[in-house]
Amino acid sequence: MQSPTQIIICGEKLTADPLGCLFWAREATLIVSDLHFEKGSSFAARGAFLPPYDTRTTLNRVGALIQRYQPKRVISLGDAFHDRDAEFRMDQCDAALLTGMLEQADWLWILGNHDPEPSARFAAASEVEAQIGSLIFRHEPLPGDQVGEIAGHLHPCARVVSEGRVLRRRCFAADGVRLIMPAFGAYTGGLNVLDDAFVRIFCNMTAWVLGAKGVYPIGVDRLTADVHAGQRRVSAR
Repeated sequence: MQSPTQIIICGEKLTADPLGCLFWAREATLIVSDLHFEKGSSFAARGAFLPPYDTRTTLNRVGALIQRYQPKRVISLGDAFHDRDAEFRMDQCDAALLTGMLEQADWLWILGNHDPEPSARFAAASEVEAQIGSLIFRHEPLPGDQVGEIAGHLHPCARVVSEGRVLRRRCFAADGVRLIMPAFGAYTGGLNVLDDAFVRIFCNMTAWVLGAKGVYPIGVDRLTADVHAGQRRVSAR
């Protein structure tokens, strides 16, 4: 069994889980980002029919993490709900699952661009951003030197070429000073970490790539851009 992977941000040791969460043991805090509950039903309403199981799948993964880490606090870094009506489209079984999780720990909903208002159906503490110790939690990463920032929004993915195979996986993006979380939701896509959006944020970034059994640090020199045109590769700086 692989030893837990730790990412250190501003001296704080954060355990990176292959499912795409962080566990901050010193604060007994589980951190997830971009759950995007009810994305499937949102697409269905616009005529793009997807299997309607994304919310249940995402909830089951969060539930497994709560059982694994037994956190006292859960922080959701924004875009927990895919749109303003998503919480009301959630069926009763899924709503009961989420309500049960809210009773197992102190939840903090960080508000995102998809869910800019506090949840009415699933009430818990809600903030635009929150600082705990040396770390600050927000949905969208801010420009400039944001020391201790833990954010989501960009859905980082890494494209790795290894032994003739190309793998594209979700990842954490970090440089020891700040970190961008992978999207956790079952139907969420991803933005390649070699995109300009990451170039503007990081120096000496490492992609911590989610694998089946662990989380693996990979430098940008081992990554490749997506095949579509117009993506700028990160340069060493």
